Amino acid sequence: MDVNSRIEEQLKSHDILLYMKGTPDFPQCGFSGQTIAALNAVGKPFATVNILEDEEIRQGLKAYSNWPTFPQFYVKGELIGGSDIVIEMYHSGELAELLNQTPAETD
Repeated sequence: MDVNSRIEEQLKSHDILLYMKGTPDFPQCGFSGQTIAALNAVGKPFATVNILEDEEIRQGLKAYSNWPTFPQFYVKGELIGGSDIVIEMYHSGELAELLNQTPAETD
């Protein structure tokens, strides 16, 4: 399966998905950590992919999304943005509003 198909499969499998450096319990960059903190504060379950464990996804996602940096946050397959956008949305209340319109993860 090519990298775009793998990315599309991941996006279809999770309504709320964060591509990040590290894991929610051990983020490996400050931006990923801040994004996790904002998502955790909203309290809606979400999935993550550690791009440091998959170089093909890490490189492929940059081209797929046309977004060069991480983390990358997706809701229902649509790129919302990186940490600055997620944090701004959190502070304005838009993040909770968006996530509360999305069905909960059922893993």
